[in-house]
Amino acid sequence: MGFRKNTALATSGKGAEDRQFVRALARGLEVLKVFSAEDRGLSNAEIARRTGFPKPTVSRLTFTLLSLGYLHLDEDTGRYSLHPHVLSLGFPVLRQLSVRDIARPMMQELADHCGGAVALGIRDGLNMIVIERARHPSMSAVPLDIGVGRDIAKTAMGRALLASMDPDDRRDMLAALRDAHGPEWPSLAPGIDDALESYRTNGFTVSAGDWIPEYNAVGVPLKLADGTTLAFNCGGTSNRITADLLPGLGRQLRQLVETLAHTQDLST
Repeated sequence: MGFRKNTALATSGKGAEDRQFVRALARGLEVLKVFSAEDRGLSNAEIARRTGFPKPTVSRLTFTLLSLGYLHLDEDTGRYSLHPHVLSLGFPVLRQLSVRDIARPMMQELADHCGGAVALGIRDGLNMIVIERARHPSMSAVPLDIGVGRDIAKTAMGRALLASMDPDDRRDMLAALRDAHGPEWPSLAPGIDDALESYRTNGFTVSAGDWIPEYNAVGVPLKLADGTTLAFNCGGTSNRITADLLPGLGRQLRQLVETLAHTQDLST
């Protein structure tokens, strides 16, 4: 998995020009976001390259985050890594999302039935962060760990989030995705358009080989009572879940979400 570069959204989105916006705080949070599960520590120079921030600024930010306990410094290599203390920021969020506890057995049942995997995610910049997942034992090689990011533009889960947005917010998000993906965008845009049309027509989005060439999936959004939007993804390797099976799988996932929404008095 590559790092998540959300700087453009965090420092230039709505409110970024407001007098109350604390740019130093925003930059500190962006430093924390550039670390990925595959990293074995990052130097200040690497963090500067990923964030686009000046090296002196990065040095001050990493020193501050280290002092607060959110980063760990390897004295031998001079490289930083996330300290477990960072988890203290995420646990209250997961605790509040009690819908995970109700969804988990339903997700596992669908994963076992289709021989694939079901994931639940929430938006983080231009990614969806997995907050719950269930999978068939044969899917153990697919990276679906909680906390892993998935590209909004390429995944059925991300496209379900796009489908749930009002037109103005969706237009802004698509513009940000276009800028982030650059030359790759012309090959991604048609799949996104098809996914949005699928949602309008069938109630679920599709990603057939767009995230990983040999992986097919469907997605359905779920809006919580407090306005938070989550999104479900169900899929598997193309040798097991072929493209012609996606419509049926989409209907099953849509039913799961509708059932979950009913138990929570939510709306899909």
